[in-house]
Amino acid sequence: MKIKFTKTQLCASLVSAALCAPVYAQDTLEMTSSFAKTLPILGTAGVDFVDKINSISGEVQFEHFDPNKLVPTLEALDAVSNGSVDSAFATSGYWQGKITAASLFAAVPFGPEAGEYLGWILYDDGAALWQEMYDEAGYDVVATPCGVIAPETSGWFKNEITSVDDLKGLNMRFFGLGAEVMQKLGVSTSLLAGGDIFPALERGAIDATEFSMPRIDANLGFHKIAKYNYFPGWHQPSTLFELLINKDVYEDLSDIAKNQIKVACLANITTSLAEGEATNYAAMVDNTDNNGVNIKKWPDEMLELFESTWNEVAAGLAEEDEMFKKAWDDLTEYREGYKVWSTNIYLPRK
Repeated sequence: MKIKFTKTQLCASLVSAALCAPVYAQDTLEMTSSFAKTLPILGTAGVDFVDKINSISGEVQFEHFDPNKLVPTLEALDAVSNGSVDSAFATSGYWQGKITAASLFAAVPFGPEAGEYLGWILYDDGAALWQEMYDEAGYDVVATPCGVIAPETSGWFKNEITSVDDLKGLNMRFFGLGAEVMQKLGVSTSLLAGGDIFPALERGAIDATEFSMPRIDANLGFHKIAKYNYFPGWHQPSTLFELLINKDVYEDLSDIAKNQIKVACLANITTSLAEGEATNYAAMVDNTDNNGVNIKKWPDEMLELFESTWNEVAAGLAEEDEMFKKAWDDLTEYREGYKVWSTNIYLPRK
């Protein structure tokens, strides 16, 4: 952390304690991002957060670093926790291999869309459980919700998938809890950072991939190799992003700085969602008109299979992990209540 003096150190250096009140040191926190700044929406969301907080705060500033500049994407949580990096812009689903419940705060198969998800996080128990998860797992971080995107596509395949038998034996990059579903269906999954996916596809290390939304995927060039793009994104009906700050660093910030971070993250939630909703259809049109991509929709029987398999996975994880069960039960209870609203208020989709 690039701090010459903390407020406490400045005050201690002054002869009169009365002079401490108006003195503020500006903290500059190094922030590693899980997504390159050249990547639309995912990558620019981290940059946008830094621009937002730096423009409204005189007490804390952030400096953005792309993946691998400070630490690799999948090492960010440990780096922030041990203090080697001040903060990270990430998604908790990247830590599923370390914390079983982590993906419940990133994306849930057949789970909530953005509005419903944010309701649980911001006005129900979601945010508190999110932080409790890290505390219980022994990570010295403070988690702040800091972005959300609408559904993703559910995969890019080199060949058309006509039945579950076509999935068996595939090597596929897959994220979060959806990967658990695919594994039960005979797919060998791996979690690769965004920049590693195209080379893996190109050399045949993986046969298929999912990553994100059409505009984001276009930037990574999957359409050059895999011509079948499947919808809907059953595994990620929406995806949350987090700002992780080392706990000691966070506690040294003023209350004003903490509130400014929260406000900047709330603004980032709004812009990341809106940008994704506004810009993805053009990428889909470009894929079909110019890139030879076949947009495919999973038939009902495949979606039913994915969902029934997910229910089995969720039940198993809840039996195995206490924190997963606590968060899953809370989310399930919230969603049951939400149905009273959602099934009555919204027009049917056409």
